Amino acid sequence: MYFRILHDAASGELSYLLADLDAGEAVLVDPRGRDLPVLQALLAEHSLQLRWVLRTHQHDALQPQEPLALQRLGAPLVQGAARLDGPVVADGDILSFGNEFVRVLATPGHTAGCLSFAWRDRLFCGGLLAVDACPHQPQPAAPEALWDSVTQRVFTLPDETLLFAGCDHRARAVSTVLEQRSWHPFFAGLTRDGYLARVAALPNQVSKTSIYPEGVQA
Repeated sequence: MYFRILHDAASGELSYLLADLDAGEAVLVDPRGRDLPVLQALLAEHSLQLRWVLRTHQHDALQPQEPLALQRLGAPLVQGAARLDGPVVADGDILSFGNEFVRVLATPGHTAGCLSFAWRDRLFCGGLLAVDACPHQPQPAAPEALWDSVTQRVFTLPDETLLFAGCDHRARAVSTVLEQRSWHPFFAGLTRDGYLARVAALPNQVSKTSIYPEGVQA
């Protein structure tokens, strides 16, 4: 297996390449259109065929050219906000690449159509745990759904499950379920009502300076 993390220091955004080198097939999680030359070079270096482009979430209203750029990678674009030119996936679907697979989890909240992708002992959950730290969206799109997704879908996974973020300015790509369940400032030790009250008090416009409190991932 081959696993590669790509971090954009300016935006904090993170992308992931997962590949079965023996079978010569790969998937990309949350790739960025501006990184196409690097991504294509990585695929060519290992003679990999890209099977899937997986997006945990998207802000295409702010970045309308992004889907068109990603289509140039030549693989089906999988995202929660269905596109006419892409596959429709549901919770529990299996997407295979080589002898490996990722499992789709519906985890709405950060955006209405957020997906997470489980692979082995890892969950790629994008901005699910960001809450107030996403540079594109200062509040969850659906706070009630986010509480359910985090507490019922993510925090019920084994403690040692690795959680990979979609954005972090400190390049802190990974944490664990145990860590986030114990220390996350919006979920640990709070009731649902307490969490909703804290979210309601957040500013509703993107700050020019994104702040990433300890333990929060974007």
